Amino acid sequence: MTVSNLKTFLSTNKKLIDECLPTHIDKLKVPKSLKDAMLYSIDAGGKRVRPILLLATLSDFTRDESIGMDVACALEMIHTYSLIHDDLPAMDDDDLRRGKPTNHKVYGEAIAILAGDALVTYSFEVVAKTSHPDISSEQKVRLIELLAKAAGPEGMVGGQVADMEGEGQKLTVEQLEYIHHHKTGDLLTYSVVAGAILAGATEDEVETLRCFAKELGLVFQIKDDILDVEGDASTIGKPVGSDEGNNKSTYPSLLTMEGAKEKLNSHKNKAKEYLYKINMENSLLEAITDYIVERDH
Repeated sequence: MTVSNLKTFLSTNKKLIDECLPTHIDKLKVPKSLKDAMLYSIDAGGKRVRPILLLATLSDFTRDESIGMDVACALEMIHTYSLIHDDLPAMDDDDLRRGKPTNHKVYGEAIAILAGDALVTYSFEVVAKTSHPDISSEQKVRLIELLAKAAGPEGMVGGQVADMEGEGQKLTVEQLEYIHHHKTGDLLTYSVVAGAILAGATEDEVETLRCFAKELGLVFQIKDDILDVEGDASTIGKPVGSDEGNNKSTYPSLLTMEGAKEKLNSHKNKAKEYLYKINMENSLLEAITDYIVERDH
């Protein structure tokens, strides 16, 4: 997989996701203030890492990416809801997200909370109603169950609680990994697992990709921690140093910057070891792993 081919895949599919996501919101018969707030954060952009991972997994199994577009959009809705709520004064109290004022700064806290609520609940309806002929009812039920688990109390929400309760404390690396496995990693893992399920992968392949994606989730978070120290605010789209300001333990604070970068590469290598167990020539997932490590935002 050449860098040029990867960039083409990322830009092409990001554009498709950016075009598809608002169509799901536009058709809703809801109060204008709610629809506007939902679309505001959906249209704010972002890297679309999670839906792109799902589509890349389908591509690596030589399946048509359109099979997974609805599930990819549902996944991004849940990610977007989590960002809206993360930015609230009761949580991270951020004023900027992706270079724009955060949702509650524009629409107020009440509408921002409800916009997040609407996105997370609507996402399951989107999966349930996906009508691609290659998706069976059994696959839909499994996808909904796994998505609920990844986003719920044993997944992202539990990780967010552990993250908040860890503020102001000196966490161990193991405690920090627990937070990131759940707060960030579970939805990333779902992205790859869902793609494998939609592709008709064997159970062994699904499990191997689950292990790959868990490593990738840590790679993603460690890189985020590094960028929060070394990144450029105008490139990232939000202030740097927010983790330190919120008294959060990070990989650089626990391991030093050099140690965090060593751990980043260690998890990258482990992720690739799992990928190599599956016969995927010119794997997009491998190329995306390198992209996540090398990104500047």
